Amino acid sequence: MSETSLISDPARLWRRFAAMLYDSFLILALWLVTLLIMVIFNRGGAVFGAAVQSILFLELFMFFTYFWIVDGQTIGMKAWRLRLVMNSGRRPSLNQATVRFIAACISFAALGLGYWWVFIDKRNRTWPDMLSDSQIIYEP
Repeated sequence: MSETSLISDPARLWRRFAAMLYDSFLILALWLVTLLIMVIFNRGGAVFGAAVQSILFLELFMFFTYFWIVDGQTIGMKAWRLRLVMNSGRRPSLNQATVRFIAACISFAALGLGYWWVFIDKRNRTWPDMLSDSQIIYEP
């Protein structure tokens, strides 16, 4: 896939947000199961603290990087016909997926500015797109 084809058909921001919402329901379900298991092992007691938060964050990281590396799509991206493609045309590596994940976290921490950046960038890229040398495209 050439870089010009990626630039010509980037995913619209509303589709990206819809896929993120869809994925957030799946992640929430995963977290609830994880927390249930932790509570059971804790004999019904509350679970909290840095270790619990770290496990949930690791699950979030593994969810996105796994799907991006294996197929270029999370389940939410499949539902909305979106695909992560590298500008080189190759599959994303673990390093590139990690950079994209970190850039996405920073984008959200900046009140979504990294995603609203599509309205500023001439090529309709978000911060995760730019920092990971990738693009989310729409597949009609």
